[in-house]
Amino acid sequence: MTSFLRSDRSRAVALWLFAVAAVVLAMVMVGGATRLTGSGLSITQWKPISGVLPPLSQADWAAAFASYRDIPQFRLVNPHMDLDQFKTIYWWEWSHRLLGRLLGLVFAGPLIWFAVRRELPRRLLPRLAGLFVLGGLQGLVGWWMVASGLSERVSVAPERLMIHLGLAFALLGALVWTALDAWAGWARQTLPSPWGGRAAALLGLIYLQILLGALVAGNSAGLIYNDWPLFNGGLLPDSYAGADLWATLAHSQGAVQLHHRLVAYLLAIVAIAMGVGAWRSRYLARDSKLLAAGVALLVIVQAGLGIATLMTRVPMALGLAHQLTAALLLSLAVAFAWRVRRV
Repeated sequence: MTSFLRSDRSRAVALWLFAVAAVVLAMVMVGGATRLTGSGLSITQWKPISGVLPPLSQADWAAAFASYRDIPQFRLVNPHMDLDQFKTIYWWEWSHRLLGRLLGLVFAGPLIWFAVRRELPRRLLPRLAGLFVLGGLQGLVGWWMVASGLSERVSVAPERLMIHLGLAFALLGALVWTALDAWAGWARQTLPSPWGGRAAALLGLIYLQILLGALVAGNSAGLIYNDWPLFNGGLLPDSYAGADLWATLAHSQGAVQLHHRLVAYLLAIVAIAMGVGAWRSRYLARDSKLLAAGVALLVIVQAGLGIATLMTRVPMALGLAHQLTAALLLSLAVAFAWRVRRV
């Protein structure tokens, strides 16, 4: 059987994976703008192939607008929207879906090229297959999310938004890790160290905070309790408990904002402590120390952005900056967790 292995590393493959990660980041940002502009339900059908073309005639636009007028969001939120206003939200959602299709091409095309040229490090083949599946799943989950807002809701279900965004960030992190592996090749053997576990725990906490932030966004919870550090002058939000445990965890505006704030405090403490500890460590290389310090600094910046976004009722510029910083923070934490496992 012909081997794909020429070497245990390929910097061309690494650069390709970093480029794919950049497309995922662009999708995250356009998806954030789509959510902030209320555009996510403007396209009411899922057509993976023919949907690449936008409406090309007035009749096409009229049909697309008619489909939108049939869903609750139009009737209950945008009953006075005209066709020109609809076009604005349509283009945001269409751009987001177009980036999803572009992601598939940017991943599959070079993958075939590298495979034909036998330039794929063989040890990365299972991971590349997993990345392909994860990307495809992201598209399916995206439509599953949109479908939740087409019949009985005026927006998508918060838990489905959380899963959709969580998959996007998982894909981003996996791409960065695999690209670093492709760039550097096999790691030399290392002695057991507590830093691998610590870095993994920090990465997990950052990912949890991203999921909690998705619930805040999905519930529009950033539009209430817009003072800080209190909640409308109180220590806790007035409306915390929902009808049951799930309603509280996933659908209570007060609960999701409180949880997001509490984990933010914990994350700041852990990141700063780990950054200081890494800087003082005699066992970590200098670049590992710099990565740890970078994670701690970015956590502080992200906390400040979160507070500013909340207190100004989520303007688009700050909302997108908060989401971009979350993506950069996750990527930097992935790099730190990857680096401390190598000498």
